[in-house]
This record gives sequence, C-alpha cells and structure tokens, in this order.
Amino acid sequence: MLQYSYRPRFPQTARTRVTSDQSWIDYLPITERPPIKWPNKARVAVWVCPNILYYELTPPDDPWINAWARMTPDVMMYGRQEFGPRVGFWRLLEIFDKHAIPCTATLNVAALRRYPEICDAIVARKWDLLGHGQFNTRFICGLSEAEERAYYQELLRDVRELTGLTMSGMGGPGPQAGTENTPDLVAEAGFSYFGDFFHDDQPFPIRVRSGKLISMPYPVEMNDVPIFSTAFEGEQFVTMVRRQFDRLYLEGATSGATMCLAVHPAVIGQAQRARYLDEALAYMKSFPDVWFATGRQIADHYMAHCYDAVIDRLAAWEQAP
Repeated sequence: MLQYSYRPRFPQTARTRVTSDQSWIDYLPITERPPIKWPNKARVAVWVCPNILYYELTPPDDPWINAWARMTPDVMMYGRQEFGPRVGFWRLLEIFDKHAIPCTATLNVAALRRYPEICDAIVARKWDLLGHGQFNTRFICGLSEAEERAYYQELLRDVRELTGLTMSGMGGPGPQAGTENTPDLVAEAGFSYFGDFFHDDQPFPIRVRSGKLISMPYPVEMNDVPIFSTAFEGEQFVTMVRRQFDRLYLEGATSGATMCLAVHPAVIGQAQRARYLDEALAYMKSFPDVWFATGRQIADHYMAHCYDAVIDRLAAWEQAP
C-alpha cells in the first residue's frame, strides 16, 4: 500500500548534537543481560498492536514527506486506508474478542474523534494506547523542541478528554517520524515506553535527560504491512509468526522474550486475509507459559523488576577492561 514517500530535496532538520552516534541506547549483548522473569514464569510476553489510523485525503503540505506516494489527493489509496475503520477493524475485533486478547492500539489520536464507535470499543475493552501521532498524514520532522513538547501534551490531553485514559507509550506518526529531541521529550511528558527503535527482542532502557524510558520491541518483521506489501500472503504470514514465536519461546526458557504482532485493519482485515490472524493467534494461545499482555503491563513489569538490574549491568559492562 503506497502510504507516503520522502521528498527528494528536503530541508535540513535541526542538528545540535555534535557526535555522529546516538546517545540514547547503550550496547549490551542479550547474552550479557540479567535474565528477565515474566509473571507466572512465562517464557514470552506477547503484545498485539492493531493500528488505529486516520489518513486525511488532503493533509497540509509537508516539506520533508509526501503524505501520499502518488499524488494529493490520492483517492484510491485514501479509500484503501479508509477500509480499515469502516470494515477491517470490526472484522479484527471479532477475532481479538474470540481469543480474549488484551490489545495495545497503535493510535493516531485524531482517529478517536473521527471514529467514535472505535473509541468506544477501545475503552470498553480497556486496551492500552501506544501513541502514533495525531494523524498518519502529518509528520513531526521539522518541529522545534518547544513545538514537539506541546505536541505530546496535546496528544495526552485529547486522549484523556475522549477516553478518560492516559497513554503510556509513544511512537512517531506515519513512517515513525521523529526529531533529535524525541526520546527526551517523550520521557519528559511521562510516557514509560517508546516504540520506534526496532532494535531488540527485549525491552531496554533509553538514556534520557530526565525520568525513565524504555524501548519496547515493536516489529518491522512481524508487521502485516511490509509482509503483504512484498511477495508474501496469508499462509506465509502465519508461517512467519510461528517461526518467530517458536524461537522466542525456546529462548524464553532462559530469559523472558518479548514478541509484538503489529497489524493494520486495512491490510489483514481484508476478507481473504482475516482468517490468518485468527490462525496465528490460535497457535500462540495453544502454548503454556505465554503472557498475553498490553504494552503498559509489560513496561510496568520491566520497570519494576528488570530496569535497575540492567542499568547496574550496563555500568559494570562499561567499566570492564
């Protein structure tokens, strides 16, 4: 699905950091970390993230990213995305309810107001919320620090107003748009986890200016958009999910692993694909010692029982000769 494209000549973004490497995530091999123990001796913590998105037909112009890859307005691609809240979401909701899956909505906050019935369904099921920006057609690449700080406050305020809930996780809108200030500002706003680094099979501390923040494993691989946008279809999707789960379940006997399944109602919610999500969830549910949890539950447990031990291990690792 052609969702966006990068402009060939875009403006310079702010660059105040003087080092060439990032300073948020330290290197610590997974083999050197203290073992993670999930509740009830679970081997794998599984969190399932249906994306609840709002694509505008004619969004404001952005100098860094085209909201649509072909043209604006792009009626065909807009229609494909609009299928998600109109049909696909409700098809997936039936499957989630069948398996009693506690979901974490990867959420464009404006979708709560645009689709109030979906908002009601999320609140009724006590889903967690992983912020995905305000719209999936407006990006934050050029925001100043003050503008980005206000942006997160607006998201939190809108969610509280519309749901009575507090978002615990945050990621960037659209193609994970962000700035050099994003992790620091996400932590400052009170979020406990960040979903845009794609770098690990376990949660991991992020070094920020104030507060605490962890990176949560959110997938590029176990994500229906890149899978179905290439050469694969439903049967291969189930096979990939099973292979990923099997390996993590094996490794989880030593230290708890984390598996995220990211799905989009406009994609896997198609009539010919929905059964494959059903099959993938049924497979994982057939195993003992698996914790189906929300992002907030995983983050809270990690913060309470794992975070300090990893920080201590990092300090020892860095001082080792």
